[in-house]
Amino acid sequence: MTSMATRILVVEDDPDIADLVRRYLEKAGYLVDVWNSGRDALVAIAAKPPDLMVLDLMLPHVDGLEICRAVRASPATAATPIIMLTARGDEAERIVGLEMGADDYIAKPFSPNELVARVRALLRRAHREPPGATMSASAITYGSIVLDPDRHTVSIDGSPATLTAKEFLLLSYLLAHRGRVLSRDTLLTDVWGYRYTGGTRTVDVHVRRLREKLPPLGDALVTIKQFGYKLLEQPPAPAL
Repeated sequence: MTSMATRILVVEDDPDIADLVRRYLEKAGYLVDVWNSGRDALVAIAAKPPDLMVLDLMLPHVDGLEICRAVRASPATAATPIIMLTARGDEAERIVGLEMGADDYIAKPFSPNELVARVRALLRRAHREPPGATMSASAITYGSIVLDPDRHTVSIDGSPATLTAKEFLLLSYLLAHRGRVLSRDTLLTDVWGYRYTGGTRTVDVHVRRLREKLPPLGDALVTIKQFGYKLLEQPPAPAL
């Protein structure tokens, strides 16, 4: 996916912030649409789904959490990467946003260059092959779960599972390090790809979402109290 072919939707009602984000993203080569109303943004998303969204939480008419919920509920946009913009210190809102399906968040005030870096990272991980492509030789099988890193797809019992970009990357990392005890700090550093300042609860939210979307992980992805997680070498045998 080239930046010139990539369309980013920015939903931000502060004109100064919206203009700043637009300028930096366009300078990086992306096509940028800006909306200052949550209601108008939902109409635009339905008409033409973007490749990525930068979404403020506090918006007129429809807030960012409702937009995130609607985007994740639609098959056409369920896997669209979402970066949320939040007020610094509003941890509760950030956690709710992650639980709604946001991939990442940035607290205001923020560095525009950091935002561009996170956009690039999410887009790299969200790139998909055309539907119907055959499974690649690098596909990883874990019980009934199949992860194909080349096609960027996950299936369970042969049915597709829709993961966000961060969920996909976290699952890939866990599968690559199965059997090892991984601290939350290690997961933050290696999966998020930079020094993440959002706190380790971010990891817990994404693990919970993986368990919900991929039920076999409920017993296979073990919580190590006050430390982190371990994916068992092999999934437990199903109960008789």
